[in-house]
Order: sequence, then structure tokens, then C-alpha cells
Amino acid sequence: MLTILGFAMIATFLVLIMMKKMSPIAALVLIPALFCVFVGKGAELGDYVIDGVSSLAPTAAMLMFAIVYFGVMIDVGLFDPIVRAILRFCKADPMRIVVGTALLAAIVSLDGDGSTTFMITVSAMYPLYKRLKMSLVVMTGVAAMANGVMNTLPWGGPTARAATALKVDATDIFVPMIPALAVGLLAVVTLSYVLGLRERRRLGTLTLDEALVREPESETVVVGAGAGTKAGADAASGADAGAGAGSDKASAGSGGSQGAAAEDGDPGDDFQTLDPDRATLRPKLYWFNALLTVALLTAMIMELLPIPVLFLLGAALALTVNFPHIPDQKARIAAHADNVLNVSGMVFAAAVFTGVLTGTGMVDHMANWLVDTIPDGMGPHMGLVTGLLSLPLTYFMSNDGFYFGVLPVLAEAGQAHGVSTLEIARASIVGQPLHMSSPLVPAVYVLVGMAKVEFGDHTRFVVKWAVLTSLVILAAGILFGII
Repeated sequence: MLTILGFAMIATFLVLIMMKKMSPIAALVLIPALFCVFVGKGAELGDYVIDGVSSLAPTAAMLMFAIVYFGVMIDVGLFDPIVRAILRFCKADPMRIVVGTALLAAIVSLDGDGSTTFMITVSAMYPLYKRLKMSLVVMTGVAAMANGVMNTLPWGGPTARAATALKVDATDIFVPMIPALAVGLLAVVTLSYVLGLRERRRLGTLTLDEALVREPESETVVVGAGAGTKAGADAASGADAGAGAGSDKASAGSGGSQGAAAEDGDPGDDFQTLDPDRATLRPKLYWFNALLTVALLTAMIMELLPIPVLFLLGAALALTVNFPHIPDQKARIAAHADNVLNVSGMVFAAAVFTGVLTGTGMVDHMANWLVDTIPDGMGPHMGLVTGLLSLPLTYFMSNDGFYFGVLPVLAEAGQAHGVSTLEIARASIVGQPLHMSSPLVPAVYVLVGMAKVEFGDHTRFVVKWAVLTSLVILAAGILFGII
């Protein structure tokens, strides 16, 4: 009976989320509470929730302060020189432009949010693709895959969800996976190089002046749909907050998304994406912020302190040094408050779902049923099975549904065959390059909308390459003994 109710709870949750009848936070709370009553353990709901909240509090703290930290870094201009350098590197060579798209998307994805990453990437690269008549689906596909690989960062959606659902440390999931994810990112860059060569053969290599002569325009090309795009991206960031711990990059970036002015001069100056005159810039503190970020990421990898503590200290230090006046600090926190609330709210709401699923014993009964259905020969390879299942399951359902509904069952089944929970958790994130192009990810609509690409065209182009990238990550994980 518990097996049936468990699957019914997950199915109800997935249907309501995919049909957009309930928000993820509401569904994570109300559906398990209702089924807890059905099981006959409504009186114990409070204990289940408190236990879940206690175990998830460190993950929520990590996400909250990571959002604030990277939001501040973008506000003060840490990534501006990187964006300009990539644009200067690209020039008017199709191959360089496609590779530059992958690098830019990967770098800007450091904050873990998809929608605003796509806003900055498309704002920077769209004018180049348009001027040279390059394939825009190449841009959207490469950006989505690069972001998908980087979306596995500990403060991003899938890793945080896996840690939340299985009650393990996000560091223990992510750090061992770095070599496999690095191979996946290298695969995206290599694929970008190949696609860029194909575009170069089709179009040839031009100078920027020649490109402007081919399509003479004197007006400024504004990328996106103005305030509507901004609002859509903000909504997407919240809806998939979820898909990543977003920052308010839009406040520092898209507001200054100027596209490209068809003027003579250095392309790195003409093609702007971040407002060079925004009030939050701190050029005199650039090297301090760069060193602070490098030190923070190094300490995280070396596990000198728990990740929540590192980001808490980093965010406090970044705010204090860059914005010494209290009103300015309050303004920066307020600028990123929406995303902080969305993400932390999702984590604490998940405490109800995971608490009920575990506390009532439903997950144990479902795992036992799953173990009985998996051939004995496949039991010891549940890591591989989970990795393969993560591709279609994260594409056809939301991250919330997969990580909170399916992954605990796979983990229990794996444990029955001697496969560790951490191994299952690592395998579960390999499908993210494909997931970022799922029709259930709101951020992808920001991507194709700003790039003026039909979603069907984007899907037909990217699915095969995203599957290949995911399989490369899985193969690397198995080869390195991580999975």
C-alpha cells in the first residue's frame, strides 16, 4: 500500500508541476502533507518537517549567500573584462565566435542561474551572429550545453537538490565530479570548435569592417524585448530557482544590454553587454574582488571550511569592502532578495516532501519494489543506471520532480546492492547539459526568445549534441572511478 501511495504522491506532484497548476514550493508542501494524512500519520507531520528542515538548513544557507556573493561580483564589474576579452578574441571569425559563446556562457554561469546567463550571453553574441549571418541555433545550442555543465556547481540547482533529497553534503557530490565535469566542458568547447569550423567553411572568414559592409546598418541593434524580456527572465529565474541559485544579474547586466552599434572601431568596445557606466562598478577594487573569488573557490575545493560558511564570509566581506555605506549594502541585498527567497523557500519546502517520503516509509517500500524489478545483473551498476536515467527523466520532468521524487528511490535501490548514496547523487547530475534545453525549463525560453530562434529548431539541433555531452561526462565519471 505504501508503495502505491508513494508513487501516487510523486505522480501527483509531477503532474501538477508540469501542468503548472501549482508552484514548486506549494506542491512540495501541500502534496506530501495530504498524502501523510492518507497514510495515517498526519499527527507525525510536524516531526517529519522539523527533521527535514534541520538537515537542509546548511544547503539553504549556502544557496542564499552564494546568490548574494556572485550577484555583488557581477554588480561591481568582476566579469566585465572577461566579457570584453572574449568579444575581442572572437573578432569576425565564425569559429572563434562559436568557441567564444561557449566560454562566455560557462564563465557567466558561475552564479548558477540559467536565465540571466542566457541574457548576458545572447546580448553579447547576438550582434556578431546576426552581422555575419551565422546560424543562431548554434549559438543557443552551445550556450545551453555550456550552462548545463556549469549548472552542476554546488550552488546550482541539481547538485543542491541532490544533496537536499539525499541529505548529503553538496561538496561530497561536486568536488569528486570535477574531473568528469571538466571533460564535459572540454567536450562542449571541442564541439563548439567543430561547429565553428563548419560555419567558417559556410561563410568564410571576414574582418569586422567587411561584415559591416555586407549588412550596412547605422542603428543600434538592441537585443531582446526590452522590459518584457527582463520581466520574463526574472520570472524564469524564479520558476527555475530550481535550475539554479540565481543572481540579479539583470540589474547589472541586461539593463545595459546595448547590442552592437555598427560603427568603426574596436569590436570589443562596440559590442557591449554590461553597462559600462552603472553606478555599482568598483574598478579600483577589481583585483581585490578577483583574488577574493579565487580564494573562495580554492577554499571550497580544498574543503577548508563548509561551503555555507565560506559563502557567508565571502558575501559579508564583499559587501563590506565594495559598499561600505549601510544603505548601499541594503540596496544590493534587496536587488537579489527575490532570488534568495525563491531558492531558500524551495529548499525548506523540500523538507516537507523528503521528510514525509522518508518518515512514512514510502521511499523504503518503493525502493524495495524497484530493487525487485531491476535484474540482478544490473544492481551493482546502479550508478550507471542512474546516469542513463537522468537524461530522459530530467528532460521530460522538472529538476524538482526528478531529484525530490525519483532520486531517493534510486538511491535506496542502489544501497540495497551496495552502491553508495554519493555515487548515485553524482550520477544523477550528468544529464544537465540536456536538461537545460528541456521544454520544462523556463530559462530556455529566455534563450530562444532573445536569440529569435524557434524552440523546435533549437530542440532539433541541440538534443543530439547535449545527449553526447552528457554521455561523455558519464563515461568520464566511470573511467575515473567517480561513478
